[in-house]
Amino acid sequence: MRIVKTVLSIGAIAFLLYLFTFYMDGKMGVILIAFMIIPPLASLFMALYARSRIHVSFDCDGYVSKGKELPVHVKVEKEGVFPLAVVEFIVSASEVFEKNERVCRLSVASSDPVDYVCTLKTFAGGNGEVSIKGIYSCGFLGFMKFKVRTELPKPVSVGVIPDIPEIKASSQLFRSISDIVLTSDEEEENDTTMLYSANTSPGYEHRDYVQGDPLKRINWKLSSKKKKLMVRLDEAASTVQPVLILDLYRRSTADVIASVGREEMILRSVFGLLTLIVQQGIACTFIYRGVSGETICESVDNPAYPMQLLLRVLSVKVVPNERINTAGFEKAACACVIATTDTSGDFSTVTDRISDKESASIIVPEPETAVSAGIPLWYLDSDNNFKMV
Repeated sequence: MRIVKTVLSIGAIAFLLYLFTFYMDGKMGVILIAFMIIPPLASLFMALYARSRIHVSFDCDGYVSKGKELPVHVKVEKEGVFPLAVVEFIVSASEVFEKNERVCRLSVASSDPVDYVCTLKTFAGGNGEVSIKGIYSCGFLGFMKFKVRTELPKPVSVGVIPDIPEIKASSQLFRSISDIVLTSDEEEENDTTMLYSANTSPGYEHRDYVQGDPLKRINWKLSSKKKKLMVRLDEAASTVQPVLILDLYRRSTADVIASVGREEMILRSVFGLLTLIVQQGIACTFIYRGVSGETICESVDNPAYPMQLLLRVLSVKVVPNERINTAGFEKAACACVIATTDTSGDFSTVTDRISDKESASIIVPEPETAVSAGIPLWYLDSDNNFKMV
């Protein structure tokens, strides 16, 4: 259709020049014909000449906070000193940014590289991508446009950091998790006491806490009695760690904008809860999907570590129709929390691996109408409180 419009436009101009030259003013008509032919031909030559001599590269930060603008620095270089036509390129961004495409045009007349800064406004938290979608050599006021033959620069992954809420320790979901951990810890200590009476040697040895010791090895009950922090010398406390599983699932048929909103809500919920758990001195295990699709299991016992994990999660692109694979991670846990964007379809492949469903919970982006697999559902409300569906 575009070619047809171009042909019709050129035909109309040629017809007007014919009428003007042969029926109105021949001398002026010849000048107009020369003006309408020579500049387009020269511009066409410059546009075609530039197709193999234009090189575009760009750079931007790997992370940006939600609501902030991401500056994208684009550099356009050319080969040789011959002036080139106008260069058009399209800066494309994924759905976590407000405007997905920006068309930019630059004149490359001098031999020096031309720098251009394009700013993108973030829309939602999550993993995003910035790329140069197309590069064109244009001529004659933009009527001519040819795709360049040089290679396009590789896309850059950008993590948009959402606002992580500060969840109160009085939250019902956290209280249920901490109660399970406390009960499991007391049962483990009782087992240790029985071991002591049978073997006349204590199951645990303790020493004073030293800065840098893992918080998961602090014996809080003994510490409260001695009024100072006491650390276990073995790893027995690791068996009472709660497990948090992040399942960022996106259906290929789902609306992308809505999916991005649900993913941001899950990120806020799970990392708000993870931060609270660790700040309260409870070490936990966090399971998430890596860059190559592998399942990664991390032990979190430092209050600064959740933010590092968040940046790792934001560097991973969400692949449609792929859930977290927890096969091989069925180790003992006192409590299990699954944060997912979608409880339908094959979500049972995640919940079926939970041995003790009475100690399990599921975090969803918003209130659901049905409970999945007999496990209670929770969501984070507008006041940053977890509520049961």
